[in-house]
Amino acid sequence: MSNFKRKWFDKLNTSQIITLGFAGVIFVGGILLWLPWAAAPGEQTSFLDALFTAATSVCVTGLVTVTTATHWSLFGKIVILLLIQLGGLGIITAVTLILLIMRRRISLKNRRMIQESYNLEHVGGMVSIIRKVIHVTLAVEGLGAAAYSVCFVPDLGWKRGIGNAIFTAVSSFCNAGIDILGENSLAPYVNHVGINCITMLLIISGGLGFTVWGDLGKGMKKIVREKHSIHYAWKGLTLHSKVAIVSTVSLVMVGTICFLLFEYSNPETIGNFSFGHKVLASAFQSVTTRTAGFLTIDQSAFTDTSTVVTVLLMLIGGSPMGTAGGMKTTTVVILIMTVGAFRRGKSDVEIFHRKISGSNIQAAIVVVCMGLAVLVVGILGISCSMDVPLDDVVFEVASALGTAGLTRGITPSLNGMSKVIIIICMYLGRIGPITLAAAITIRAKKVNNRIHLAEERILIG
Repeated sequence: MSNFKRKWFDKLNTSQIITLGFAGVIFVGGILLWLPWAAAPGEQTSFLDALFTAATSVCVTGLVTVTTATHWSLFGKIVILLLIQLGGLGIITAVTLILLIMRRRISLKNRRMIQESYNLEHVGGMVSIIRKVIHVTLAVEGLGAAAYSVCFVPDLGWKRGIGNAIFTAVSSFCNAGIDILGENSLAPYVNHVGINCITMLLIISGGLGFTVWGDLGKGMKKIVREKHSIHYAWKGLTLHSKVAIVSTVSLVMVGTICFLLFEYSNPETIGNFSFGHKVLASAFQSVTTRTAGFLTIDQSAFTDTSTVVTVLLMLIGGSPMGTAGGMKTTTVVILIMTVGAFRRGKSDVEIFHRKISGSNIQAAIVVVCMGLAVLVVGILGISCSMDVPLDDVVFEVASALGTAGLTRGITPSLNGMSKVIIIICMYLGRIGPITLAAAITIRAKKVNNRIHLAEERILIG
């Protein structure tokens, strides 16, 4: 690297590197998928469709303008799989992995980037953390692929079954929702208990976040090795882990109950299923809605009430520092607790007997406000460029922004302008919360808060 490039790189902060890194990988992925041999024989790919596919892969979204199973060649599918893995791990982790493979020394700046991207307290032990993230990712994806093989091989044969198992495992853990099964995704397996449960476990595992799994690992050691109780181990978890776990479980349960109630008698969705299969399909919809993107039921067949629930869950997404997108569970919890504290007349926002910092509250407000602003602009943009029902547009933009990947069927028919808007929404939905949180935290440390202006009230409401 030349001195000029090195100086230019050193001036970039973590949020800028993440932003440019994701954009660079998307562009390179688009070029690779645009190559003639990336498409299957007889298929041609426009650059916009190639860029769209690269964006949905890197941003682990799952919206596709062409059918992944039939449009792409083996080379194209491998490129998509690698882009999904890169997007799921994150640019900082991927860069560190490359440096480790090349046996290059991890500089202090790179260690600080890892610290900021994973919200860690200390710079020490950065490389071991990245190694653990990669090992856990590969281990979970490997177990998922093995479990999927048991289900897919009897139906699809050894070659196609194992290929689908590996691709679906990586896509599930990375919350990408892209599959090579065909146009109907997992719909043929809507009542298959094994595939549904494996997929849900992988989605939740990736969506919880790597920091939560590291914390849970420490808690398990206390229970197994030191013979502590589960209650003691729970008390030893960080506040972030507690909030992520409780909010994830709550959202899955509430979503399952809502879909079960609202679709119970709908013959176009789960109305004709047995009660057990209704619960299974409702649970899967609740889990996949939060940024995964696999579908077992036609999204356009849901009632209006279920569609609203789906949009809300897509926008919330998973937890920070994981493979999921959305505004994040912890962001929503902080806002809810802030409103609750205000209603009770309390000056401090408290969760699990801990006070939430002002910078956390500010970051949560900014993430939600910016997310809603992008949502509105995206809806207006597509509505102006296409004659599509408004509910389908809202669903599509929310899916892109929350990197959920679910659609009511309009993605393949998007025109050029709408594809660009969805690409931007997917990109902002993936890097937005990360970069905003990092940027706000960094600025909060740098700003001199000792200078305060005179206070004056304005009317609210």
